[in-house]
Amino acid sequence: MNRYFVITLIVVLLAGCVAAPGYRGDPMSNFNGKVFVNRTPMVKSPTDMIKLGWGSLTIAEKWPSWIEITQQEVPASDSGISVTYINHSTLLIQVDGLNILTDPIYSKRASPFQWAGPARVHAPGVAMEDLPDIDVILISHNHYDHLDEQTLRDLVSRQDKEPLILAGIGNGLLFDGLGLSNHRDLNWNDHHTMGDFIFTFTECRHRSGRGLVDQMKTLWGSFVIETPSGNIYFAGDTGYDVHFTDAGETFGEFELALLPIGAYEPRWFMADVHLNPDEAARAHKELNAKQSVGIHAGTFQLTYEAIDQPLEDLADALDEHGIAEDDFWVLAVGETRMLP
Repeated sequence: MNRYFVITLIVVLLAGCVAAPGYRGDPMSNFNGKVFVNRTPMVKSPTDMIKLGWGSLTIAEKWPSWIEITQQEVPASDSGISVTYINHSTLLIQVDGLNILTDPIYSKRASPFQWAGPARVHAPGVAMEDLPDIDVILISHNHYDHLDEQTLRDLVSRQDKEPLILAGIGNGLLFDGLGLSNHRDLNWNDHHTMGDFIFTFTECRHRSGRGLVDQMKTLWGSFVIETPSGNIYFAGDTGYDVHFTDAGETFGEFELALLPIGAYEPRWFMADVHLNPDEAARAHKELNAKQSVGIHAGTFQLTYEAIDQPLEDLADALDEHGIAEDDFWVLAVGETRMLP
């Protein structure tokens, strides 16, 4: 019996009284006046949730309780593109002197509570005190494994200049409540310019919510970063859909794409919201990405597959799609890679 999933279901029920502030406004193409919507609808019932929970007791693979890692320091990088994998979907991207952090989480658990919920199985690959000052924080959506309140507070308090936080519509209300002042909400296709850099919030297929009563009340999305050294794509968290082709056609090509490869089983439930490695390989090609790095795996057990299964499935997918391993890679925890 997998006690992790039982505890997770209890946490979900307890989180019913927890909610993030929701957006209110006139209907738009991706907002029906009450909630945000995907281009391709997704429908899940309470019965599906029960089925998922029951399967977790009998099908889900067991992860290690803890894996020892050696935290790394970040090499200096003032030019070109450098990427450091910290954990889950948290990466430090350094481009021509600008420091960008994606979906930062340093807390023990991806949960509204630190006494229960999905717990990390290894330390962050880079200690927070060893990070350089961060200029921009990208938040793809408000799920607990992507928007961690304590981490945001700690990141802001450790440096003199408050980093700019970019996120989807509605999330600014939560940032205001945390006492964070330097943030901007974006709709799909909105962009923010910072010197020679353009950040565009783009469509993806996912959902949002930090409790039972605020589901789909804030916007989720991916980010395109146009830089002097080339375009970068941060998928955040997404299911497979035509938005990858759209981004490839709109932005031409990407020097680097950060694509999720984990938390994908069982497919009957997760396909709506999470890529599997085969779909990530397809996305790599549709984005016209020169290189991609796999993320969203190996830190928090969120679904059924074993901890190493994404890596095995990715190797098979790259072979199936004719993609060289040097073009789509997975970084070790704390590892930094500089692009040519």
